[in-house]
Amino acid sequence: MKSSNAFTLAKPFLLLAVFSYLLISGGCASLPRAEKIVQESTNTEGTPTIVGARRQLSRSETKALIKRLRGQTLPTDILGRHITVEEAISGTPLVAGNKVTLLVDGPGTYAAMSMAIQKAREHINLETFIFEADAAGRRFSDLLLQKAAEGVQVNLIYDAFGSIETPSAFFRHLSHGGIQVLKFNPLNPLQARGIWLLAHRDHRKILIADGSIAITGGVNITNVYSGSSFDSDDREHGKMSWRDTDVQIEGPAVAEFQKLFLDTWRREKGPELANRDFFPIPNHRGTDLVRVIGSSPGMTDPNTYLMYFAAISFALNSIHLTSSYFAPDEQMLNALTEAAERGVDVKIILPAKSDSEMVYYAGRSHYSRLLKSGVKLYERRNTILHAKTAVIDNVWSSVGSTNLELWSFLRNDEVNAVILGRDFADQMEAMFTRDLDNSDRIHLESWEQRSLHERMRELFSRLFAYWL
Repeated sequence: MKSSNAFTLAKPFLLLAVFSYLLISGGCASLPRAEKIVQESTNTEGTPTIVGARRQLSRSETKALIKRLRGQTLPTDILGRHITVEEAISGTPLVAGNKVTLLVDGPGTYAAMSMAIQKAREHINLETFIFEADAAGRRFSDLLLQKAAEGVQVNLIYDAFGSIETPSAFFRHLSHGGIQVLKFNPLNPLQARGIWLLAHRDHRKILIADGSIAITGGVNITNVYSGSSFDSDDREHGKMSWRDTDVQIEGPAVAEFQKLFLDTWRREKGPELANRDFFPIPNHRGTDLVRVIGSSPGMTDPNTYLMYFAAISFALNSIHLTSSYFAPDEQMLNALTEAAERGVDVKIILPAKSDSEMVYYAGRSHYSRLLKSGVKLYERRNTILHAKTAVIDNVWSSVGSTNLELWSFLRNDEVNAVILGRDFADQMEAMFTRDLDNSDRIHLESWEQRSLHERMRELFSRLFAYWL
């Protein structure tokens, strides 16, 4: 979700403020030369690092594990050069011994979040872009207040702009109930706790319970997620549910999410946290390999951008993407079109309707080029698409908060979980197929017949792609 309705209404003013800031500062952030970085990282020698529940796997154990994965899928560079490149780019290891559960849409995600909160006995760390004071927000605030009353330490980070509609009294109520509340990057520069950049937002969605369960993806805390995007009854009653995807992770990889949360808390100069066991001794919970990739504007290179670029560049068989906000730069467009031209099955599911019209039309301005290269484009019907997922070569999957647009890559704190394995990829493919069944394919011949009015809207929106 770009945001609630208030965000949609306020975004032109934010864009104006950002544009003014950039003019005053005399500088613009830009994406790195991705191909050069990937090439340099490809030359990195050595076996990828895989960490288990108690120790780092030996070289022979790592090779045996990768060999087993290779035996489950078609030949692919994803299990060779790519995972070494991904490690060099992200600086984080692959973590073995996890159980990853796919969560489709709001009801499933909210049920998993509620269960994790209810079971917590030690601490709950929640980081979210939007936390609204509606029925969904009250449901979670009541749960969190109940756990705080039981003696569980509850720490909350919410984004000041994403939650702009939420009354301050709502968060004060949480604070008075014993919850540590931290507003990320206040809109008022006089409240800034460090360098103030209006456009720097915390777009991550992370829930961590007792350091043993983490939930992440695209779902915010707001009523728009109250229904299922696949529910025909809702559509018959005129309801437009939001389509989104999260994952629940149990096992050693949860520590990587914990590190990101605590790092944000420190960077934002949050109040000192009580001494709790944020990093309990991890247990082996399953067979899934997970890499947690966080990205922030303060980094030299945006990790999530390079993650996507490298995975697309190394794909040999299939690239299946679901993208809610799609306004890629030239490098990402080249990677996608070149993949299609070398015979990779590239399919992208995009929104048929969006809460951000300018991003929507900026993305559509690239349709002709993509279609001519052989990329297959689809638009999801009867829902507001908000998912940000990928499954590549039926072995590499990603679920997270990162959109395929410059704003997400350059200005937001983002996080994605990368899961290696055929079993989970099969679940992702099944979900992707289900979305395809509820989507309309865009054909080049009919696309080229669109009206001049539509073309002008695309061109106008594309002019502002850098600020979208």
